Amino acid sequence: MNCFLQITALLMALVVSGNASARNDQEMFPLEDALNTPAAKEKLNPDIKLYFGSQKHPKVAKEQGEWKTNKKTNGFNKTDKEACEWVFLSAALELQERALKEGGDAVINIMSNYKNIERSSETQYMCGNGTFTTGVALKGTVVKLK
Repeated sequence: MNCFLQITALLMALVVSGNASARNDQEMFPLEDALNTPAAKEKLNPDIKLYFGSQKHPKVAKEQGEWKTNKKTNGFNKTDKEACEWVFLSAALELQERALKEGGDAVINIMSNYKNIERSSETQYMCGNGTFTTGVALKGTVVKLK
């Protein structure tokens, strides 16, 4: 029984030390790169405009509410940038889908909201890379433009 306890203790120590060294990197990446990937060009709806940070946009006829996304993807066998661009696309598509559902034609004031920390930028988005997953969280206001 003593041997069993020693093995159990050793395994617990390995699990705890593995969690202590888990990766949790946060990095800003260029919006332009993410929006110009072949997948983004194919999948993003050109009829639902996306305006990041304080980018200029036409006048708003009606606000449809603020919405948040929180998307994750498996980062296995991808560079951090590739994984971030992929999951960013997923988050942007979710905002566009919400705009369609709410009767809007644009999402304005889009900002990163990773781990509920807001970062507003016209040129970059925040992406988090962990040991196994990559995440992007966005929030923006769905509107109907004039």
